[in-house]
Amino acid sequence: MLTYIARRFLYSVPVLIVSTFLSFTFVSLAGDPTANIRSNPQFSVVTYKHIQHEYHLDRSIPVRYWFWVEDIFQHKLGSSLKTSQPIWPDIKRTMGHTAQFIIIAELLALVLGIAVGIFSAIRQYSAFDYFFTSASFLGYAMPTFWLALLLQILFVDIYLHWNVRIFYTSGLNNIGEGTWSIDRLQHIGLPVLTLTIISFALYSRYMRASMLDVINTDYVRTARAKGLPERKVILRHVFRNALIPIVTIAALNFGGLLGGAIVTETVFSLDGIGYYFIQKLGQLDVYAVMAYLLVTSTIIIMFNLIADILYGFLDPRIRYD
Repeated sequence: MLTYIARRFLYSVPVLIVSTFLSFTFVSLAGDPTANIRSNPQFSVVTYKHIQHEYHLDRSIPVRYWFWVEDIFQHKLGSSLKTSQPIWPDIKRTMGHTAQFIIIAELLALVLGIAVGIFSAIRQYSAFDYFFTSASFLGYAMPTFWLALLLQILFVDIYLHWNVRIFYTSGLNNIGEGTWSIDRLQHIGLPVLTLTIISFALYSRYMRASMLDVINTDYVRTARAKGLPERKVILRHVFRNALIPIVTIAALNFGGLLGGAIVTETVFSLDGIGYYFIQKLGQLDVYAVMAYLLVTSTIIIMFNLIADILYGFLDPRIRYD
């Protein structure tokens, strides 16, 4: 197992290098981040050239990429082009905010999606199955931004008509970093609900399909023929094997949630890493944008590695050589 993990980690390094280099190239070619300084008469040509030299903007893209890699290890992701402030504190703060509602949304979606998928498969073609099949298709088809806007309108309407504050529709409270309170839950409630609905639709459909595939296998029919109770057949023989595709989907979906967080945080004006990325991309702050891409890429690679490891626990036939 340790050999497999080490090998997968080594395979991930060149993937991360190539992906970050391509991202760095495309972001660098998007425009000149110091164009506003150059066009500002208050700044002299000497000042402009000094800024260009300080941030290596007068060098080729491969050379700038190498300086950026050095900054990752020496200065914790380096400094912002726009504010000259260290990037790491901003990444740490915004990633903490994003992690709060993404983790809650993912856990809720997994629990509800798996439970509904199991019952839909067991009660195939029942009213329960038809209802949640329709609901999941509807949730899966809805764009994240549209669902977020609908929820905003709904809860604003509730507040205006009944003067009942269930959830806030924008912003994030400032009650201590990492501090939990009713107010914090009210602020992240709608982002959590948005991502939960989208992910629930995905998990419930895949769980239902996976359960139906496993239920019809020979070893499940054999277990029933031996006289095992149906509950034990479902939990021991069907459920465990049906989870294997869900592990893959969950690992991939976590990366999708980080992408969905960009839209969700923008709609709800949350101080999360997705909102941070959009702001810095609009400013062509290359090093801040690359910090976001590096962190999210590393997280996605890590979760895919975790998914591969979990396969061995769910399916004993899988061996890591």
